[in-house]
Amino acid sequence: MEPMMEEMREMSVRRIIRWVSAAIMIFGGVIPYIPQYREIYLKEDAEGFSLYVCLALLIANTLRILFWFGKRYELPLLFQSIVMNIMMLAMIHLCVKVRNKNQTVRGPERVFTDFDWRYFWQWTDFQSYVDFLLAMSIVLSFVTFLFLHSPIYVESIGFLALFTEAMLGVPQLLKNLRHRSTEGMSILMVLMWTGGDAFKTVYFIVRQAPLQFWICGSMQVLIDIIILGQVYWFRDNSAFRSSRPD
Repeated sequence: MEPMMEEMREMSVRRIIRWVSAAIMIFGGVIPYIPQYREIYLKEDAEGFSLYVCLALLIANTLRILFWFGKRYELPLLFQSIVMNIMMLAMIHLCVKVRNKNQTVRGPERVFTDFDWRYFWQWTDFQSYVDFLLAMSIVLSFVTFLFLHSPIYVESIGFLALFTEAMLGVPQLLKNLRHRSTEGMSILMVLMWTGGDAFKTVYFIVRQAPLQFWICGSMQVLIDIIILGQVYWFRDNSAFRSSRPD
């Protein structure tokens, strides 16, 4: 009787660990953006955050959702993509609102339906970003429906999804490099990126997720470390910008 009770306790513990790990995978990805969202909201300044991070994640997670229909990976990873897309739309909404509010001279409206690619991802209304996401999702869904039974196509969108996500830190890295400063970027966000990416890479390996997941997860961790290095390299420039009078 006692060995049976011990085995049941071990099974319960393992089940709880799986549930906790799944919850972290689903919601853990959006947590790093909360301090960045809060910083933009309180300071009413969105210039330190690159909206191309949102673009990379919207593309990556939309592709990952479609990848699920061709290769049924774990549901927590699917739900993570849905939650992340919602968070990225919230970030875009805040950034567009703040930038429009801070604009001293009202320029011409730039919207998605103008189809002027000189202003791609620099639209002045939130609806344009939603329209782009809907148009992209419809086109990709149609193509995926046509080629769903092609292993080459399915594996390709899986790799493209994870590779795009792995590159999500690159726009922020380049923005910091161009300005030679990390002013306006939430360091806590990047620290959470690093911890979260390290956790999920281990999760991918332990749960034997498709190869694309853990290779690209390792790339994300490397990029996160480089961005953290920029905080140190550009610390004097960031301090100088912070000390300048408005």
